[in-house]
Amino acid sequence: MIIGARFPGRYLQGPGIVARLGTELAGFGDRAVIVLDRGVYDLLADTLRAACDGHLAIELIRHGGECSKEEIASVAAAARGAGAGVVLGVGGGKALDTAKAAAHEAGAACVVMPTIAASDAPCSALAVVYKPDGSVDHDYFLPRNPDLVIVDTEIVARAPARFLAAGIGDALATYYEAEACRRSGALNCLGVRGVPLAYEIARLCRDTVFEFGVAALAECDAQVPGPAFERIIEANILLSGLGFESGGVAGAHAIHHGLSELEEVHHHLHGEKVAIGVLAELKLQGVPEAEYRRVRDFCAAVRLPTRLRDIGIVDATEAKLRIVAERACRPGEIMHNEAMPVTAEMVVRVLRELV
Repeated sequence: MIIGARFPGRYLQGPGIVARLGTELAGFGDRAVIVLDRGVYDLLADTLRAACDGHLAIELIRHGGECSKEEIASVAAAARGAGAGVVLGVGGGKALDTAKAAAHEAGAACVVMPTIAASDAPCSALAVVYKPDGSVDHDYFLPRNPDLVIVDTEIVARAPARFLAAGIGDALATYYEAEACRRSGALNCLGVRGVPLAYEIARLCRDTVFEFGVAALAECDAQVPGPAFERIIEANILLSGLGFESGGVAGAHAIHHGLSELEEVHHHLHGEKVAIGVLAELKLQGVPEAEYRRVRDFCAAVRLPTRLRDIGIVDATEAKLRIVAERACRPGEIMHNEAMPVTAEMVVRVLRELV
């Protein structure tokens, strides 16, 4: 039996670490293209220029807003035209995914610098590609993870705490999904079973968010990257990223995919929908009621939704629940990584309990 794991090349985290950016990028060449999220462009453009000054030449690109095929092609062309040895993505998930995909297509190294900790995407070898109208086109599986993930926690602490809470929701799924894959023998993102370390990372991720989540949100409210905040950043970005890619994914994210079919949830964050997916997954798994209540009460304590109405599904009709369930359970979906057979009827039943 083949087992395996995947990791980013390096991971650096800490307050003020953006000052090291020029030195780190110069290790990949003397020219870089930087894709900067349009939402933080005006806040960070001068900071990035100053950090790179004297280290390497940079071309700064304002991200267009979507990680689309057109945006990826444009950035890749810019990187090739500039002779860039590295593409850096700075911002939220769509800017980072654009940089990851463009770096691959341009044959350049990839560095990502998230400015929020709303998901575990920064460490992954995956880019979600959208159509120009904002709907999902396809998942772009890349041959390698970013060469460097650099997280300046002073910058992340300036973002609204809602993003941090969403990242906790995404991280919370890591253990329950990896454990489902461990029990079922399901394959991870490498197409093999996870190494034992993968499942221990997933367990540490769960334990970390339970221990530090509430305190980290208080520190984020104060825009202070304190010790709890640092631990949650590590959990949301690094531990969850390693855990999901190397351990595997299952029911919680399958239900997220189903929920995303409903228009009323589109303005909610990925991790908020995943939190509902975790609660539904636990009901499907038939965990003891005490464990279910522990997770539900934790979600409430860290400002995550616990009911469908909390993510906009106020009128949870049978037809809507059926749409979610059918999408979650379609053939080949990650729902079937669970350790027991799951049908659409089972998903509808547990969703009714979350109305």
